[in-house]
Amino acid sequence: QAGQYDVVTIGTYEVPIWAGNGWITNLDDYTSEGGYDPDDLIPPVSKALSFEDSLYAVPFYGESSFLMYRKDLFDAAGLTMPEKPTWQEVAEFAKTLNDPAKNLAGICLRGLPGWGEVLAPLNTVILTFGGWWYDEEWNAHLTDPETVEAVQFYVDLVSNYGEPGAPSAGFSECLTATGQGNAAMWVDATVAAGLLEDPKTSKVSGKMAYVPAPVVETDSSGWLWAWSLAMPETSQNKDAAWAFMSWATSKEYMQLVGNELGWSRVPPGSRLSTYEIPEYQEAAAAYAQQTLDALEAVNPEQPGVHPQPWVGVQYISIPEFQDLGTKVSQEISAAIAGQQTVPEALEKAQTYAEETAVEGGYKEG
Repeated sequence: QAGQYDVVTIGTYEVPIWAGNGWITNLDDYTSEGGYDPDDLIPPVSKALSFEDSLYAVPFYGESSFLMYRKDLFDAAGLTMPEKPTWQEVAEFAKTLNDPAKNLAGICLRGLPGWGEVLAPLNTVILTFGGWWYDEEWNAHLTDPETVEAVQFYVDLVSNYGEPGAPSAGFSECLTATGQGNAAMWVDATVAAGLLEDPKTSKVSGKMAYVPAPVVETDSSGWLWAWSLAMPETSQNKDAAWAFMSWATSKEYMQLVGNELGWSRVPPGSRLSTYEIPEYQEAAAAYAQQTLDALEAVNPEQPGVHPQPWVGVQYISIPEFQDLGTKVSQEISAAIAGQQTVPEALEKAQTYAEETAVEGGYKEG
């Protein structure tokens, strides 16, 4: 508020909250000048970075989620991954391929507490199973049958066929497990593919394949996130701030990174034109189109079966969600650890969600 910052890095979660509070600058006047080409931004990413149809942040990098799997293990077991798998099919694959004696998990899934850890993949599962957190009147639905079924499925899957130590495993732990050859499948951020295909750090480079995130009741179920640059409304140097922001998220910047650092280092998930660069297509041939497809399939306004009063997939775009999500995630992790049942965890989660809706002023008590 004091104007000491001219540019801030924020995610899709913060943008509508900060814009609604008047903390960051409407960028429409800036993006419409000088060849920035805002129409080149991947549409769901642009939508998630907008508030009341105006753009308030520009993406440096974007991601969805998809299913990464070991094609060599599938071939050896005589299994065929569908082009658009269901969660039930994935569970059967995990059961077949799980081999603790060989230090091989059927699947790696986040179990680490945190609204940006276990809740990221879990919320996509809840949504595609037909569950939800809140309806349009801010009534909580975490004990609905569909929500309970989704969470029970996830907990059973990671408990029975997932990685050892699942309650303390997040993105980094699953990246290590998969990259070292200790997981047959992994559902997580699209950005992980570039890391798994790096032969300098990964033992499974060239052995992986990528398909859309598993579904049940919806056509797609990938999440959406973008680290982005925004301009505080209090900035005293807005033209200079935009000069940096526009350069760091421009088509020219992508070319600069590719030419100077290597095409596999180009930030993914922000611009459509990135996926038309021949050098990038070659460097990211194993996963570039799958990443773009995953991002373009996301509907951040209604990612699940039911309408919702916020924009976002794996989070609820209210300030209170950081605390609410953290508390709920701790209950889920405790269920994965066998310290309580899923219904017990969700009864507590329902109470937290109901209290948050009232205390935040979204619903009358």
